[in-house]
Amino acid sequence: MPDQVHRRCGWAETHHDKPFYVDYHDTEWGVPVHDDRLFFEMLILEGAQAGLSWLTILARRDTYRAAFDDFDVHKVAAYDAAKQETLLADPGIIRNKLKVAATIKNAQTFIAIQKEFGSFDAYIWKFVEGRPVINHWNTMSEVPVSTELSDRISKDLKKRGMKFVGTTIIYSFLQATGLVMDHTRECYRYHQLAK
Repeated sequence: MPDQVHRRCGWAETHHDKPFYVDYHDTEWGVPVHDDRLFFEMLILEGAQAGLSWLTILARRDTYRAAFDDFDVHKVAAYDAAKQETLLADPGIIRNKLKVAATIKNAQTFIAIQKEFGSFDAYIWKFVEGRPVINHWNTMSEVPVSTELSDRISKDLKKRGMKFVGTTIIYSFLQATGLVMDHTRECYRYHQLAK
């Protein structure tokens, strides 16, 4: 039974029987991130989601952290063919050859971005001039799957060599890391984060 005191976004209400999912909605989704390790984690998890549900990926988050050295970008960037084979044999992650290879390539590109801008944080927040985009949706059906902003970031990341960073994946990434706040008006988190 959903918590009546705390009305939540529809996608969290639908899965109120999954505490990890509700906790993600309540504590992480839409909260501005400034930590490069977490940015890298969310970028990889969102890419892993391609063609799947976020619930499927979030349920495997701990096994992803274990498999990918807690998303230490320098360790992931140095993975060799043997490590890729180990990952492809790991039932705790999505065993997709392209996605595993993309994780390593994306780690290398992520490091290049850090070198160029000082941090990934500095790079990504410049797209929104350092301030989160606060939206005011009444229902989840109003929330877009991509925007001109996600188009621009996706295009830039692809140009730099990243994979699995299409505009829809990037829009989910922006929501997850709080560059875009898409909690609906009825949600108690909207009132906390829209200030």
